[in-house]
Amino acid sequence: MKGGGGGKPREEEQDGMSVHSPCKAPPSSASSLPKEQSQVELELRLLEALEIYPPVKLQGIHRHFVLYGLMEFLRRSFDRNFSSDEVLQLLDRFYNLEMLKPDDEEMDILNHEEDFSLPQSFFVKEEP
Repeated sequence: MKGGGGGKPREEEQDGMSVHSPCKAPPSSASSLPKEQSQVELELRLLEALEIYPPVKLQGIHRHFVLYGLMEFLRRSFDRNFSSDEVLQLLDRFYNLEMLKPDDEEMDILNHEEDFSLPQSFFVKEEP
């Protein structure tokens, strides 16, 4: 019944899609579609950034530099600022960040302070 019938079946035929087609989102979820698309886009950009800033470097002394690099990559991609907490929440979807936290021994090494002074030979001037 392509030509006749009510208006609703005719609309479905004109679109070439049925109401039950997986390509067409149901009307109830139409408002959430842009949010889902932006979330997917955000996750894809994060994964692109991880090619440059590998998550294994989130461990140890490079942690803050890598986190800053991820924040900057996302800022440039979306033209908005991202906090470190937002980036860590995104990373937590893909990785177990608890495994990246430093243990006590590593923290002792990182927090170890030592006085620095130049050797005396640095101050002695040699005359020609």
